[in-house]
Amino acid sequence: MRKLRLIVSCILFLSFISVKVHAQFLMDMVDTTKSMGRGMLGVYKKYDRIRIGGYIQPQFQIASDKGIKSFEGGDFSPMVSNRFELRRSRIRIDYVHFGGDGQPGVQFAFQFDANEKGFTVRDVWGRIFENKFKLFSFTTGMFARPFGFEINYSSSDRESPERGRMSQILMKSERDLGAMMSFDPRKNIGFLSNLKIDLGVFNGQGIVANGDFDNIKDIIARISLKPVHLSEKITFSAGTSTLQGGLLQNTKYSYNTGTVNGIKTTVVDSSASNLYGKSPRIYYGADAQLKIRNRVGFSEFRAEFIVGQQTGSSSSSETPITLLTGTDGYYVRKFNGAYFYYVQSLFSTKHQLVFKFDWYDPNSRVSGNEIGAPGSNLTVANIRYNTVGLGYIWYITEDVKLVVYYARVMNEHTQLKGYTSDVRDDVMTFRMQFRF
Repeated sequence: MRKLRLIVSCILFLSFISVKVHAQFLMDMVDTTKSMGRGMLGVYKKYDRIRIGGYIQPQFQIASDKGIKSFEGGDFSPMVSNRFELRRSRIRIDYVHFGGDGQPGVQFAFQFDANEKGFTVRDVWGRIFENKFKLFSFTTGMFARPFGFEINYSSSDRESPERGRMSQILMKSERDLGAMMSFDPRKNIGFLSNLKIDLGVFNGQGIVANGDFDNIKDIIARISLKPVHLSEKITFSAGTSTLQGGLLQNTKYSYNTGTVNGIKTTVVDSSASNLYGKSPRIYYGADAQLKIRNRVGFSEFRAEFIVGQQTGSSSSSETPITLLTGTDGYYVRKFNGAYFYYVQSLFSTKHQLVFKFDWYDPNSRVSGNEIGAPGSNLTVANIRYNTVGLGYIWYITEDVKLVVYYARVMNEHTQLKGYTSDVRDDVMTFRMQFRF
């Protein structure tokens, strides 16, 4: 019994000492007259300006056939028609420094993506704010190119699991290295307060290339109308964009679409003057968004159309990520593409129905039956695709949502082997998104 009392007394004594020490530690933390308190106050003042966020998107997909090529999260392996994958797993850190007048001075952002395929840096950029007129900012580093709406619409907010084929091909990975000046008023200056204007200069190949490989830069400009209320229930926004760029013509061979003996085919220009010239990448785009409030939530309509010239290769209309050599010159094609979204709340804002239609025609100068015709050397890079998407979204909580989405992919019928009819390349996606 005496031993038990001794043990209990020791425990109570140690608990009293522990509470007293802990209380003293807390007092030292908040007491700015002591070095610990001053240090903790400095940490608080510095790091309360940091925001950390992120999301993960585990998903399961079923394809119409094994080994299909797909823009619904990447190609399937040769013997695979269903798969689990971690589509995105991202962490983003933002830091903003405010001056003594409470105005933002500098912003820094860092975002990376980690999944079963590897680790990728997505954003590393800094921004300086002009605070005399509160109108301008300057951004430089690796960031999303200011072209169009869907390209800059976050993958955590977008209703369809992936961007359209057009967006993925023209702006693969969305980001690039460059610098941008923005007009974005932070005070009321009348109608101009509703406008945002971006003008940037970029390497041009995006972050998928192993560094810049020529001196030709892309100039990208966008003018956008911020969301304005047309009435109590209707909100409207829109934008127009252009990209003026190209690639170094590293050979004298330049390929275009022409007509030979009445047949549409690829023709080559091998003039010596082509060497070290510029192979064009010129885009023009327009987009609009309309949001209507109703009894159960919202009805939303979005549309975007892009037209221009694209420099690609013989087998793809994607922007090459290396200089082409020898007789493998660049292929220049006129293209057009678009997408249309209809998003409808069901029962409440927690449930949404999504309908999407998009097309991408990499060569608007030819039709399907001209591709692969006798005497023509047009390849799969010239085939037009239409995609119809139908999806359901359930916002289970503020930070968790379920996406069920079916993409019906339809290609032009051509005379090329394997593409004389529609290829079986539809994809069903089941995705959970966790966000913080």
